Amino acid sequence: MTLVEHRVWTPVCDYAQLLPERGVAALVDDEQVALFRTFDGDVRAVGNRDPFTGVHVLSRGIVGSRAGVPTVASPLHKQVFDLATGECLSDPGTRIPVHAARVVDGRVEVALCRPDSS
Repeated sequence: MTLVEHRVWTPVCDYAQLLPERGVAALVDDEQVALFRTFDGDVRAVGNRDPFTGVHVLSRGIVGSRAGVPTVASPLHKQVFDLATGECLSDPGTRIPVHAARVVDGRVEVALCRPDSS
């Protein structure tokens, strides 16, 4: 059995609607996603569920960076997550899902990254 990643791109919103350094929540295929526009204009998408509390609040987190890596801090207990890898910088070994995000013709699209067996 091999793992194959299937990407289905879902339009979410206009890029102009995302404010720099702010997050928004989106529902993509019944999964809550936290979507961020970083200070340099990149768009990042991660799971919206805080793994420490089980509450869907990461889209309300504090966006920043550590050593040039974009991050989000949970608004509840302030654990910091790398937006590129999903790793918790405050508690290594804990991760959040990272999803693919892109901008096409001014629209933000997200593809959930779920490995499927084939």
